Order: sequence, then structure tokens, then C-alpha cells
Amino acid sequence: MEKAYEPNKFEDKIYKNWEEKDLFNPDKVKELRQVGDESFSIVLPPPNVTGTLHLGHAAMLAIEDLMIRYHRMKGFDTVWIPGTDHAAIATQNVVEKRLYKEQKKTRHDLGREKFLAEIKKFVEQSKDTIHKQVRKMGSSLDWSREAYTLDETRSKAVRKVFKMMYDDELIYQGYRIVNWCPRCHSTLSDDEVEYKDETAKLYYFKYNKDFPFAIATTRPETKLGDTAVAVNPEDKRYKKYIGKTFDIDFVGVPLKLKIISDKEVDPEFGTGALGVTPAHSMVDYEMAQKNDLKIIKVINEDGKITDKGGPYAGMSVQIARDKVVKRLKDQDLLKEVEDVEHKLSICYRCDSPIEPLSSEQWFVSVEKKVDRLGGKSLKEKAIEVVKDGSIEIIPDRFKKIYLNWMENLYDWCISRQIWFGHQIPVWYRKSKTSETSKTSETSNEIYVGEEAPEGEGWEQDPDTLDTWFSSGLWTFTTLLNKNFEDFDKELNADLKRFHPTAVLETAYDILFFWVARMILMTNYVMGEIPFEKVYFHGLIRDKEGDKMSKSKPETAIDPIEVGDKYGYDAVRLSMLIGSTPGNDFRLYDEKIAGFRNFVNKVWNISRYILSSVENVNVESKKVKPKTLADKWILSRFNKTIKEVTEGLDKYQFSAAGEKLRDFTWNEFADWYLEISKIEKDKDAILMYILKNLLKMWHPFVPFVTEAIWENLNQKDELMISNWTEVNKKLIDEKDEKKFEKVKQVIVAIRNLRAENNVEPGKKIKAQFITKKKFKDNEEIIKLLAKIESIEYVDQAEKPAASSVIEDVEIYLPLAGLIDIEKEKSRIEKEIENVQKYVEVQGKKLSNEEFAKNAPANVVEAEKKKLDEAEEKLQKLQQQIKGLK
Repeated sequence: MEKAYEPNKFEDKIYKNWEEKDLFNPDKVKELRQVGDESFSIVLPPPNVTGTLHLGHAAMLAIEDLMIRYHRMKGFDTVWIPGTDHAAIATQNVVEKRLYKEQKKTRHDLGREKFLAEIKKFVEQSKDTIHKQVRKMGSSLDWSREAYTLDETRSKAVRKVFKMMYDDELIYQGYRIVNWCPRCHSTLSDDEVEYKDETAKLYYFKYNKDFPFAIATTRPETKLGDTAVAVNPEDKRYKKYIGKTFDIDFVGVPLKLKIISDKEVDPEFGTGALGVTPAHSMVDYEMAQKNDLKIIKVINEDGKITDKGGPYAGMSVQIARDKVVKRLKDQDLLKEVEDVEHKLSICYRCDSPIEPLSSEQWFVSVEKKVDRLGGKSLKEKAIEVVKDGSIEIIPDRFKKIYLNWMENLYDWCISRQIWFGHQIPVWYRKSKTSETSKTSETSNEIYVGEEAPEGEGWEQDPDTLDTWFSSGLWTFTTLLNKNFEDFDKELNADLKRFHPTAVLETAYDILFFWVARMILMTNYVMGEIPFEKVYFHGLIRDKEGDKMSKSKPETAIDPIEVGDKYGYDAVRLSMLIGSTPGNDFRLYDEKIAGFRNFVNKVWNISRYILSSVENVNVESKKVKPKTLADKWILSRFNKTIKEVTEGLDKYQFSAAGEKLRDFTWNEFADWYLEISKIEKDKDAILMYILKNLLKMWHPFVPFVTEAIWENLNQKDELMISNWTEVNKKLIDEKDEKKFEKVKQVIVAIRNLRAENNVEPGKKIKAQFITKKKFKDNEEIIKLLAKIESIEYVDQAEKPAASSVIEDVEIYLPLAGLIDIEKEKSRIEKEIENVQKYVEVQGKKLSNEEFAKNAPANVVEAEKKKLDEAEEKLQKLQQQIKGLK
């Protein structure tokens, strides 16, 4: 083995070997080793084909690869399916921006066909980049089963599902209020809308001088489309007006306003009277349905005023607002303007303000009951499978959030007014009302199907489907044969073998975008859940706990950059150890560097063992402990195997990694390897622990462990070896306790030396007062504590430093080792300083004003400082006592 582990010399070569031998393919693994009947499958949450790997992807890959490698080694029939998402709106935006920047052209200049060709070219380039980066992370994905949400197989599945849902009347076309992004020029679902806090203006005004009362609004320009004014039925100020209609001229636009009552109107907000704009507010739209109000659309898809807006037609929303407000002022109708805190709806993709618009769109009904779901609705079934535990959500607190969101779910708008994506499989053509009709009146024929209809005159719906529609089918469509005909599992080997998938792992912020839709859609199509568990990882933050952003480039981390710098095992460990399900975690350069050092430690431990043993093939299956140290390390190791295995089974990845690191570094490296230099004939034990330690570390750090494994003369690669089993016969609590006492004695002597400034290289004697001698472990104590001899005495020499470990009194005679008077003077001075600090700190903490006004974390920090100072004072007093 090389003296130092240099990741860039090994990583690409190792991954290439895995891939060339097809070791990620479960079919190949079955040929090479015994595999059980139980499957473990994950489909990769598909990265968008819009760019490069980011930290969220890196965390996802590290966690999922750990699960996959662990279950593969445990003998499960294991598959991890890769794929990418066409990400319709995001991808189209990226290509449109690039097209304009490079050629000063819009998509309309190119036309649909040529524009989609440009996107296709971009997608292939992006996919290639993503593939390389995913491989860099060591991801053991079965590339032979790769999927793409817009490939032929997935497109066929999308069309089939659309037709099924249309036939079951779950998909319908309706005229409703939708969230519209004027920048992306498309609808957005409710959960694709984000909110930004801002200070807005609340305008109080009368429609005209003849209107009997004032209203309040933050959007005066939308009042151009008002068809009613709503008041609370119990509001005495307006009761007499309810039911009346007013024909008015509002800043140059004629309006017919009916006064309606609605108990949802808050009498305390504004004037207690609200202008109702049915075409531009979901709440107002529902009022219009109940009160049979006219719907007037005054803002179009470009975010400009329509011709219904009279003199304001063609103006942007902001300009129209300014003009309307000025006209109200000029007519002395503006009564007051007030600043209010307001949540602005913005597009999750481009941050543009959202316009609620009335529009004819395609929707999925979540309330309609269907036979396919046993007479339940999509919504009811999606709630049921989480409530009854069919799907477990980790951590559990997200179950409540999911159920609350699902209870309040509205019908899902699935049509998007963009060119890139799955074009809606609906065709229209105009035909005469009847064959006998002598008029030229025509009506639309409609055809819904998987392929275009025969005959002339058919035109396909130009809209595309919401990206989440195809993503919602991801767990089972990725398992389809390329030439599948239906979703019957009996006819599809992979579906029967791997579905439902074992776990869906993703960031918690995608719960409603994607996870909920997969549950909705898979229940309907497959009649089963998409996955048995949902594991949410937290969001990654910088060293200060802030969200990483472009505004703080100095804290932003590129996983590829740090991977090339520190090795990808170190990047993986930094995301696995210290992060817990559903909780955000901090990541920074020094943390990754620290894990790089640990990876090097694993290499150095292995290199030492392999250079120390006479034969790496030494029989290690039946290890026989000869000394107390042997019994201790074998007991501790098998306990570690048990705890790590339990941790991984319970999805406690960080805790499992921490236990493994603690054993590797502290118990095995710091103690047993040092003891092996003193007590000989430990080859079998060292090789037994090394081989099984590499197996346990492999899911966490696959590259360095595989690189070490190559030196062990094993038949197969580490990644397809069997997970290590616990040998319960080697676990012995009594032996552990006995050796822990030896360790404590050594640590106590080391501490006494350090506290009394005894030079590290100076050999000294130790005196023990104890009934039980250490007999077999004296050599270990002497060499590891750096003492010349151990004397068992009834009375220790003075002056001496002392410590007590259970029934053992330990004394280090100090005469001749240090200048006693000088040391006493130094310690007394330090005692004086520490006592002063303890006194000042005590007064500060007993001050009621400080305790009351200081932040809790500051108070806690000050208490900790006091505790540490008091502990130090106690030790110093013990030291001075030993010098007298």
C-alpha cells in the first residue's frame, strides 16, 4: 500500500471497475453471490436537466447510496434506478434566456419545432454533466435501467394515465382561477407559489361620488373588473344596501356592482367592505359562483390590462395602478392610504409576482370517488395510506404536516402554457353541428387518446402537462419494460420484483411538490403505495447556520470542487455524520477537511495492519482471544457491529457512523493497535477486525474501503461481499469492565503527568495501593502510560500526584522530577486567578438583571464557563495537596 491515500489516484479507477463489471446491476449480483427473495429498491429523485450537481443532490446521493450498499451487502435483491427530470418550466426558461443572450431571438422567432430541438440539444449536454458528477459521488446506480421523464417509455405511460383518468372523469377541463406567472407565461400549482414579505399600500376610496360607502384594497387596478361589493351580513353599517345594484363610472370604466353578503368578510379589515373581482381572486371567484356574478377579466397573460379596462388597456399592472390612484385623487375619491404588512405571491422559479387569472385549464379532481380506488377519492386514499401506517414518514413530525396539507387539497391544475414537456394528449377539430344542418354553425369535437386520431382537421391541445404529473408516476414508470402495453404487474418482471419501492429519500421542502403527488397517482394507477418509507433529509446551511446563497459566495460550497480537493468519501461523510432526519445541518470547508483526515486514518490503520501481519490470508473466522485486551476489543467490536447494524436498520445513519468512528479511532487505533505492539501474536484478530471494519465502513466511504480491500487477496469486490455478522459468543461485559479499568488507570497516569508538568519523555515510577494486582497487564500500563515501574505499596512516597480509580489509589512520586517549590508557587498563583474568576462569574450569574435580559444561549454559555472554572480549581487544589 502507498504511504498516503490520494483519492484522485483511486476514485475514478475504482468506479470504472465497478461499472465495467456491471456490479450495480442486481441481475449480475445474483450471478456472483447469494441473494435473498426480499427486495430493496430506490428510484433516484431525478435531478433537473437544468444544470449541475448541487449540495442538495450530493446529500441525497450520499444517503441513498449508503442505504443501497448496505442492503446489497445484507443480501437483499437491491436496485437503485437513475434518472433525470425534464423540469419543463425551468428548462424552457434556461434555454430561452440562453437563446436571447446568444442570438437575440425568442422561442417565437424559432417556432415550436426548432425551439424544442434547441432544448433537446441542451438537455443532452446537461445530462452528460449530471452523469459524470453523480458517478464522482460513488453512486452505485444501475445505469442499464436509467430513465428520463420525457423519454419514449415514460411518455407512453403519461398518455395512458391521462386517458385512464379522463375516462374515470378524474381529469376535466374547467374555467377557474389559476396562479399565473407572466414571466414564465404559465400556470403554477398552489404549492409552486412562494411568498415574500413586503410593505404594501392599503388604499381607502369610493368608486364614485354617488356610491354610498368606501372600500379598501391593496390592488386598485383590479377594481376595474369588480362586479360586486361584499359585506358581512351582520355589519349594521351595510345591511340596508345588501341586494341592491349600482351602475357607476369608476375612473372612466363603467361597472355594475351588486352588494352581496358573505360571512367570511371581516368587518374589522379596512372599511369592512370588499370589492369582488371574480376573474382575479380565488375567494372572489367562489363568491361569484354562489351569487351568479359576471366574471370580467381585466389582466391578461402578459400581466397587462385587457380592453375591458377602458382607458387603461395595454398598461402594465403597476402603471395602471398609478394611473387609477391618480384619477381617484383628482376626483377627490381617495380617502386614505395606509402601509400594511403583506405577503406577495411570487413564482418559485423566477420570483416574478403571481397574477391570479381566470382561465380554462385541465384539472385533476381530488374529491371525486372512483371504483378503481374502492369507491374512495384520490385525496381520501392518499390520507388513508399514511394514517394507517402503510407509508411511514421519517421523521414522524412530517406526518402531521402531510395530513394537514392533504386535508386542505384543492383540485390540481395540470396544464401549462409552455412548449417543452408532455403535450396534453387531447385533439380537437371543428365539425358541423349536424349533417342535416343548413347553417355553417360548428362545434368542437374532442378526442382523448394515447396516439393521434385518424382523419383530417385534428389539432392537438398546445398546452403541456405540469412536470409533477409525470414525476408523480416515477416509482413505477421507471420499472416498466420499454415496450410495455399496460401496468399489469404480472406482465412486468421488474414491477413485480421491485415495487412498491422500499424508501423515497428527498429533502423535506419537496413534500407537497412531489411526494404527495406520487402517493396520489400510484395509488390510482397501481392500486398500491409507491414506497414503504419516506426519509426526509434537512437543508444544508453554512457555518453560521444561514442558507447558502449567491449573495454569500464565500460560504457557498460546490460538491465537485470540494470532492476534487478532499476526496468524495470525505464529502459523503460530512453529509452523513452530524445530520439527522428532517433537520437542517451546517457544512463548511473545515468540516470536510476533518473528515478527509479521518479517511486518511482508515488508510493508515489498514496499512499498519497489512505491513504488520505475516499473512493477510491468516484464518480469522475463528478468532481466539488470549489476553484481556483481546477479549475487550473483540467484545467491543461485536457490540459495535450490533449497534451499527441496528442504527442502519432504523435509518439512524449519523448515530451509526458516529459509533463506527468512535470504535475505529478511539478503541481500535488509539488502544488496541498500540497494545498489539506490546502483546504479540495478534494477526488473526487484527485481520478479522480489519476485514469486517472495511465492510461496515464501505456504505459510508466506498472508495477508500474498496482501495484497501484490493490488498487483501479477496475473490470479489468489497461492494458485493456479505455484511459482517455479530458473534455473540465474543461479547463479554465482565471482560470489558476489567479492561476499562486498565484503560482508566493509564489515562489517570497520563493526566497526572500532564497536570504536574512531568516531561513527556521522562520515565517515572508509579505506586499503587490496591488489593488486586494488575499482573497480566502491567506491561501495557507501563508502556502506554510511559512509566518505568509499578510498585504495590501500603503507603506512598511524598510529595506525590495522586488519583483514585475504583479501588486503586495511584501515586506518582514527584521528588526529583520537578522543582517542588517552583511548581507550588505556580499552582498557588493559578489557584488565586481562577478563584477570582469564579467569584466574578458567580456574581454575574446571580445578577437577576443579567439572567433576565441576556439571551438564553449567552446565559448557558456563561454557566458552562463557571462549571469549567470550578472543575479546574478543584484539580489545582488536588495538585497542591500532593506537593505538600
